[in-house]
Amino acid sequence: MTSQADLHSRVAAYEAGRAVPYRLPAAPVSCYVTMRDGCRIAVDAWLPEGAAEGARFPALLLFTPYFRRFKLRPGSDAVPNPNTAKFSDYFVPRGYAVVVVDVRGTGASFGTRDGFRSPAERLDSAEIADWAVAQDWSNGVLGATGISYLGAASDFLASTGHPAVKAIAPLFSVWDTYADNYFPGGMQCSSLTRIYDDLMKGLDLDQRSYLKDYKYYAHPDYQGPQPVDADADGSLAAAAVAEHQGNFRQTDFMADLAYREEGLPYDPDYSSAAISPYAYAAGIPADVAVLSVSGWLDGAGYANGAIARFLTLDRNPRHLVLGPWDHGARIDVSPWRESEDPGFPLLGCVLRFFDTYLEGAETGLAGEPPVSYYALHEEAWQDAADWPPQPGIRSLHPDAAGGLGATASEGVARYQCVPQTGTGSETRYERIAGMDSRNYYCDWQGRSDAMLSWDSAPVAEETRIAGHPLLTLSAAFDAPDAGLFAYLTEIEADGTERYITEGVLRALFRQEAEPPETIRVAWPFRSFRRGSALPLPAGELQTIRIPLLPTAWTLSKGSRLRLSIAGADADHFKKVPHGRMPLISVDLAGTRLDLPMAGAEGRA
Repeated sequence: MTSQADLHSRVAAYEAGRAVPYRLPAAPVSCYVTMRDGCRIAVDAWLPEGAAEGARFPALLLFTPYFRRFKLRPGSDAVPNPNTAKFSDYFVPRGYAVVVVDVRGTGASFGTRDGFRSPAERLDSAEIADWAVAQDWSNGVLGATGISYLGAASDFLASTGHPAVKAIAPLFSVWDTYADNYFPGGMQCSSLTRIYDDLMKGLDLDQRSYLKDYKYYAHPDYQGPQPVDADADGSLAAAAVAEHQGNFRQTDFMADLAYREEGLPYDPDYSSAAISPYAYAAGIPADVAVLSVSGWLDGAGYANGAIARFLTLDRNPRHLVLGPWDHGARIDVSPWRESEDPGFPLLGCVLRFFDTYLEGAETGLAGEPPVSYYALHEEAWQDAADWPPQPGIRSLHPDAAGGLGATASEGVARYQCVPQTGTGSETRYERIAGMDSRNYYCDWQGRSDAMLSWDSAPVAEETRIAGHPLLTLSAAFDAPDAGLFAYLTEIEADGTERYITEGVLRALFRQEAEPPETIRVAWPFRSFRRGSALPLPAGELQTIRIPLLPTAWTLSKGSRLRLSIAGADADHFKKVPHGRMPLISVDLAGTRLDLPMAGAEGRA
């Protein structure tokens, strides 16, 4: 299995030769679809214009809590569907119907949201699929896609086993909502819940003053959710918004999910599993093709979600793409980018996937390696047969002089955790909450000086790291809990510091576990259940393995690699513990950093 060109070139060539035989209509067909419990769900169907009478098309379903369309001021030229316009604008002229749905409790749909991605939405998606295949424009074949929330909804739809669903493309979306997003490493990402809650108050409750801080929804011409076609006076949409006043609040809801798979106090069946695709993975038929896409700075762990989905659904036709992107590929995150515009034809990549598995077209995709990833600083796409792409491991060991070398050394390094330690506001965490991030870690210079750090010798040649770095930390603590933050930085020959990646773990959850069949991973797994939460014994050495988020990064000749440890990220995470922060005493002889590198010797 070989490829003659990189992924970008393959997709661009396919896209350039792909016919665009239809037009996008000025507006979709819009109506309510009534669910099993009487709840009315607002649906837009964008249909190819210029087709022969009686033409039928495959449909792509998108389920969004961010408004299928906004109502606009008269005469406005604003984009009415900022969350999904790129999909309807692109796929409809290429012969796909695009169906966009306000999930229950949002937009013009009735009902309330009883939690983040409620199980009721999953059941709704199958009923919407029934409706879609019954339309006279449908050829009976369905796919699903979307970014973030919408991507996970694609997983949920497929997991219903609906026979019309043949392919899904979850883009920049979680597999495990707990570990991939809100509690990475068991640490509550408090900034996300706060910022995201304000966004949803602006949308769900139609409190538009909140939306001014979110670029994609801040247009002054947005006037709440667009009513369906039959709701001429908007009274139904207004009644739906009135029902949304009972929606959950994100800050309160997530605080009740501090332990993975532990139910809400009033509903033991409603847990982090209930809002996570992995919990329904067994329901995804083996013939459903899956395209998982993420980026190196995609939030708190969305790349882990894409990889876990790829590894778990190994019976299915599957593809994994990891690029130089933030959440949703709004920005090329590479420090060496030519432009902040990613440039990569992402929608063309998704088109080629759906053409392959929904249209049965010969696109070349089926014969290519299933994994493609972008190596930063090389600025080049690479292919791989599986994940991780480089099974070799090179180990580096800290020493008492602040070095990071090939051999272990004796000694103890002490670090007093400081609650004010932070990473700023230009990080991987802002964009997942809807903020308009543009320059990632541009203020990283000097931040690791406030941490416990070790530097390697300058590398003799360009060296690519590709996979999950892993820190094995041997340390004692004088407090019963700790937030552990590990960072990798490239220190270039001229002293420029560049953030590479990070790992987060609450020490309370240091105990490892066997991953279930529904969450297959290539890094140490934790259950994050209440029973696994063990206070730290004062002064006793603990061996704690901290996986860092995946990356593909090439160190320049002459650069040094810096490993840093901190006890807080005050800009994004809840303080742990609540009171006095721990003194960490690192046993240097038992501590090492394992790096996935091409040509390195494997570790037993």
